Amino acid sequence: MNNYPNFYNPQNIGSLFYPDYGAIAAAAEAANLPPAAQDKQNVHLVVIDMQVDFCHSNGSLHVPGSVGDIQRLIEFIYTHADRITNITCSLDSHLPHQIFHAAWWADAQGNHPAPFTLISYEDIKAGKWRPLVDPVWSTNYVKKLEEQAKKVLTIWPYHVMIGSIGNALDPELFSAVMWHSLARKTQPTWLTKGSIPLTEHYSIIQPEVPVPNHPLGGKNKAFLDTLADADVVLIAGEAESHCVLETVEDLVEDFSAKPDALQKIYFLRDCTSPVLHP
Repeated sequence: MNNYPNFYNPQNIGSLFYPDYGAIAAAAEAANLPPAAQDKQNVHLVVIDMQVDFCHSNGSLHVPGSVGDIQRLIEFIYTHADRITNITCSLDSHLPHQIFHAAWWADAQGNHPAPFTLISYEDIKAGKWRPLVDPVWSTNYVKKLEEQAKKVLTIWPYHVMIGSIGNALDPELFSAVMWHSLARKTQPTWLTKGSIPLTEHYSIIQPEVPVPNHPLGGKNKAFLDTLADADVVLIAGEAESHCVLETVEDLVEDFSAKPDALQKIYFLRDCTSPVLHP
């Protein structure tokens, strides 16, 4: 029989509601778990972008299967809370004017591209699409993206906008993260990414193309050091095909010179799903 907190309701996953902080705090105290500081093994759970816009059916960039992913992750947290030392949740966080949004681009007639339009360097040279913001950087960016990341710029629907409901973590998952924090006497870490207008930022480790002189424009060395200090790193989140995949690739690249470090990374395969877009 599962021993989940009494406030937990899996039927709430994928819906909007106000978590009952008092009930969460009471249940956390009643759990009587040891403080995370006493853990002999440092287990760090990394939750990638399990936000309303990605995980709710009416979200602007819904990932099919994400509600089930969240339920399995929540129940994993409750089942193994006494062994999970730290939880980091990333929040993809965007502004209206960014290089992957429609407002940044137009065709010769002034029309903005539709969601999921692909813009190549050849398209720009041919005049099919033109950047309305920072033309030199934007053109070079698309070229670098093709040369370095081997991909074409995708125009995404407006999603996880800063200040919007869509930017928030799913409320039932938030409740689990808060419960764990109070029960284990450890602060959760909230890692925001994706708000640099000049670049995409799928991975939580680094942007697609570095932005010189921007404090968040390069590799997140501090977070990599945090993961390096852990004994076990568990990774879950959305979407498997984009932000999760690129995060794992960056971790493998960074830890490649340290085989022992690679062995401590675990991917929770039943807590992630791919997006069905480019």
